[in-house]
Amino acid sequence: MKLFIKAIRNLLGGIIALVDVLTRFSKKKRSEKEQAIVNEAAKHLALYQFFACPFCIKTRRAIYKLNVPIEKRSASEGSKYREELLAGGGKVKVPCLRIEENGQVQWMYESSEIIRYLEQRFG
Repeated sequence: MKLFIKAIRNLLGGIIALVDVLTRFSKKKRSEKEQAIVNEAAKHLALYQFFACPFCIKTRRAIYKLNVPIEKRSASEGSKYREELLAGGGKVKVPCLRIEENGQVQWMYESSEIIRYLEQRFG
């Protein structure tokens, strides 16, 4: 039964991911100089996520729209990033944005909070 539910969840997540790709808006336009600054700032961010998670899709959609090249790290079972997320953030919960600033690391959970942070910083 668990396997069946997991299969249904993955199927629905895949459908949501496909709809996301087909209905994306255009990316935010910036000057070459402004985009270079954004690209440099994004090097200090990483999104821990599951591909088919609806909240991760929502977060990735906002990242795409804001045109911020954030590294995406799969936290799937058995991945090194799952262990990294658990060790650093304290729990395996996605989406999670890892923010490194001034030698400090912050782990931000909750898609709405992540999106609000990104919009304030890059919007």
